[in-house]
Amino acid sequence: MGERVNISSGAPWEPIAGYSRAVRVGQFIEVAGTTAVDAQGNFFGEGDVVAQTQYVLEKIQRAIEQAGGTMSDVVRTRIFVTDREHMMEVAKVHGKFFGEIRPASTGVEVGALIDDRLLVEIEASAIVSSD
Repeated sequence: MGERVNISSGAPWEPIAGYSRAVRVGQFIEVAGTTAVDAQGNFFGEGDVVAQTQYVLEKIQRAIEQAGGTMSDVVRTRIFVTDREHMMEVAKVHGKFFGEIRPASTGVEVGALIDDRLLVEIEASAIVSSD
């Protein structure tokens, strides 16, 4: 199956909650739900879903690259928005990262995220080719 590699974003709550930003086992990389919060707990793009989505996808990209993959290895994304009216704006930013890759994707409106300042959360799954 392969060695397990945990990727940390450096956030202080990862060890408290017992999770990793990403985990790679063999060819598989799973990226946890990712929001626009940095390792020090600072919020990015408050009130701006486009800025938050850009930040989130860049954060996901860094985690995948740390795990030895690339964005072209992403096969699925899951997008959670607090207001479905934001979905088209989020989709356009998603398209800038994945327009040619075109992973399977799910978009869901949720009642709330962990903090009211957060407008979008995204998860990603990747399979690194064995080439």
